[in-house]
Amino acid sequence: MQKRIAILGAGESGTGAAILALKKGFDVFVSDMGTIKEKYRNILLKNNIQFEEKIHTKELILNAEEIIKSPGIPDKAEIVVEAKKLGIPVISEIEFAGRYTNAKKICITGSNGKTTTTELTYFIMKNAGFNVGLAGNIGRSFAEQVANENFDFFVLELSSFQLDGMAEFKAEFAILLNITPDHLDRYNYNFQNYIDSKFRITNNLTENDTFIYCADDEIIIKEIEKRIIKAKKYPFSTKETLEIGAFLKENIIEIKTEKNIFEMGAEDLSLDGIHNIHNSMAAGITAKLNEIRDQELKKSLSSFEGVEHRLEKYIKVRGVRFINDSKATNVNSVWYALQSVEDKIVLILGGVDKGNDYGIIKDLVRQKVKAIVALGSDNTKIMEAFFGITELYDTKSMNDAVKKAFSLADEGDVVMLSPACASFDLFENYEDRGKKFKEAVREL
Repeated sequence: MQKRIAILGAGESGTGAAILALKKGFDVFVSDMGTIKEKYRNILLKNNIQFEEKIHTKELILNAEEIIKSPGIPDKAEIVVEAKKLGIPVISEIEFAGRYTNAKKICITGSNGKTTTTELTYFIMKNAGFNVGLAGNIGRSFAEQVANENFDFFVLELSSFQLDGMAEFKAEFAILLNITPDHLDRYNYNFQNYIDSKFRITNNLTENDTFIYCADDEIIIKEIEKRIIKAKKYPFSTKETLEIGAFLKENIIEIKTEKNIFEMGAEDLSLDGIHNIHNSMAAGITAKLNEIRDQELKKSLSSFEGVEHRLEKYIKVRGVRFINDSKATNVNSVWYALQSVEDKIVLILGGVDKGNDYGIIKDLVRQKVKAIVALGSDNTKIMEAFFGITELYDTKSMNDAVKKAFSLADEGDVVMLSPACASFDLFENYEDRGKKFKEAVREL
């Protein structure tokens, strides 16, 4: 008798999980409450996988022995609550795929910088000749690659939502970059719930595994003291000299492992800003623990071009620089973005608020931002938070926001899209928002 698996959500994650489940001999059923994109519908049809859309038929889902849930579906969704009441395990695609690969997994999480660090780590390892895949909250589905590829390593970006579906899954290298309030709407507006979610990356680590973390993050340090983490620890810091791990001394990055001391000038990194020194340190420690040669590591750290939609320097229009930071979906990301720019800024901010506290950026806004152009279906919270601090304008479309921002900028200024919010009110996702920003800039 085939074991039945139901998959909730038919995007990249769910469709990938369906492909792997089919390959492993399961009876597979896919259910999506929305409309399935043509690309994924065609994959399901081609593989004769049963599916439904715009509905969750309970009889076809709750008869499964296990349910794989896409990360975008909250735990409080009715079908998930009912499944858990019946004792049906609800897991993530990451948990499922992890059962079927012997590849070493380099897993990266944090409130900010995880995409950059994931892509940078992958870039370093690929350049050094490793047989490595890139997956998780980025690119192609992890499960689909486990089904169809044979990698020795995976570099996985993991969001808190993906970590929530973990049970037995284990990283060989777990990297925790930082923890600042984010997605609190999914965690009952309780910051500790979100912290606990991020620390799930340390679950199941053994003495043979590695935990790389930011020693400058007070929340991480406080939490480590409360927990038993068996893995070998490698901290990184820009503030203090460390016995092992990575640190900054007189603008030189030093990475110390048991076997090697690596040094590189911080000014030689291709990415700007303190946060990118942290990201480079985390990737660099991973590289040195996998015995990548110093020259190869330096070459990769100095030539990596960064991530689209993350502080992406776009174009200049009549002396005004445009920066696309659409990936900044929380307030702390905007803090980093504002820190990294020296010129006066016209800031495009707004979208779906996730319980944001704008207090942490008010001083920087006062110092650097000549105007905020709010972009969203409801900008009330932004208008209230920054009233009296800078000029404020309310817009409901990207074209209007870009035109308004450009009209407020003088030669030598920067117009920056760094929203601090999710994008789902007006856009498909942050990529769609970033592309629409760049289109609107081109039309000026």
